[in-house]
Amino acid sequence: MSKFDKVIKNGTIVTASDTYKGDIGIKDGIITEIGQNLDCENIIDATDKLIIPGGIDAHTHLDMPFGGTFSSDDFETGSKAAAIGGTTSVIDYCVQPGDGTLADGLKIWKEKGSKSCIDYGLHIAVTHADKETLEEMPSMVDEGVTSFKVYMVYDGMRVNDAAFMNILEKSKECGALVAVHCENYHVINHRVEKLLAEGKTEPKYHAVSRPASCEGEAANRAITLAKLTDAPLFIVHNSCKESISKIKEAREAGLPIMGETCPQYLMLSDDNYEEPNFNGAKYVMSPPLRNKSNWDYIWQQLKDGTIQTVATDHCPFFFEQKKLGKDNFAKIPNGGPGIETRMPIMLSEGPKHGLSLNKVVEVTATNVAKVFGMYPKKGTIAIGSDADLVLYDPNKEVTLTKSILHENVDYTAFEGIKLNGYPVMTLSRGDVIAKDGEYIGTANRGQFIKRDKSQLL
Repeated sequence: MSKFDKVIKNGTIVTASDTYKGDIGIKDGIITEIGQNLDCENIIDATDKLIIPGGIDAHTHLDMPFGGTFSSDDFETGSKAAAIGGTTSVIDYCVQPGDGTLADGLKIWKEKGSKSCIDYGLHIAVTHADKETLEEMPSMVDEGVTSFKVYMVYDGMRVNDAAFMNILEKSKECGALVAVHCENYHVINHRVEKLLAEGKTEPKYHAVSRPASCEGEAANRAITLAKLTDAPLFIVHNSCKESISKIKEAREAGLPIMGETCPQYLMLSDDNYEEPNFNGAKYVMSPPLRNKSNWDYIWQQLKDGTIQTVATDHCPFFFEQKKLGKDNFAKIPNGGPGIETRMPIMLSEGPKHGLSLNKVVEVTATNVAKVFGMYPKKGTIAIGSDADLVLYDPNKEVTLTKSILHENVDYTAFEGIKLNGYPVMTLSRGDVIAKDGEYIGTANRGQFIKRDKSQLL
């Protein structure tokens, strides 16, 4: 019997901490040896390629109900697109039903997740923090769901500050992490009402209704509540200096506050909302795109470690779905695609903004695995880790356009962006599942990731 099922040879291995030449031996989906001159009948030649850990996207909304419709990617289409783009695991946000339990939400999303072609974990958004729900939280941790989501906005999903504190206290008690969407609900409602009364209905007013100060205030309040309850906190999809500066202050004060950003906040701006013929609706997401003056600041905070991870908030809607808000920007489904383009964008653009490739691996894979309790099984290249690996060709130049992508939506927010380098092969637990821009793995092969407690607090 062969020592390995396959060996990846002649590549340059890049982890969050090291860059070196080496061969990787894989057996039964696990990395069993890293060394020189490993041999096997099944060789993958990685000459002139980088070998990096498979990306982990910890913020996706697949098959997500929103505003009377559903996000257009389900776990099958979304996971295939993710794999082609170099992502081998996602953590999706499941939602506690309005009249149901956390277990009900978990059951619904595990059924959705059974279609996944890559491994997936789940967060649970708590929509009503009554006594029964709070008592149920430790059992979710036992099920491998070690993070909860709190929305400070959206009718039917948001919780008030008192409920937020109860969730923080209970999460701390059972060793879980709370992730929070920070925007000020009342400010937004006030501004939306005023704008619509003035006849300002176009997509660009979505951003006007949710200014950066509204995000910054909510981030500051969330951090204050976490401090009051002595609990860790993870702030999702930071878009601007107003929120990230609050994370920076908290971390400098020694508080266990962490955060993520997304490629759209590094590459796109509120100028996109000016596109004619309702095309600005493609960029309606929350928080909205900001002034491009934020770009350099966010890149720097990634480099400095103020922001730990880069996710996507992938929540795509066909343009026809976006037209639900044709006459009222507040009714445009919030969200956009990005699950396939995150890794290529970060690997190409990160080094142009001062991030080493090691740092890119850290914020797209390794830190994600540590923050959400999957390390070292996921997020690194080490003996005993899952063989979730990406071969990246740094010399392959690609212009992003909808025609080459596989997300189930009829546009990409990153149309026309030229990238230097692109993933050319993806392995999940040792199986080659994507190659040269096509998904070649089997269907429904993804496994639920039962996560441990956060390792980066």
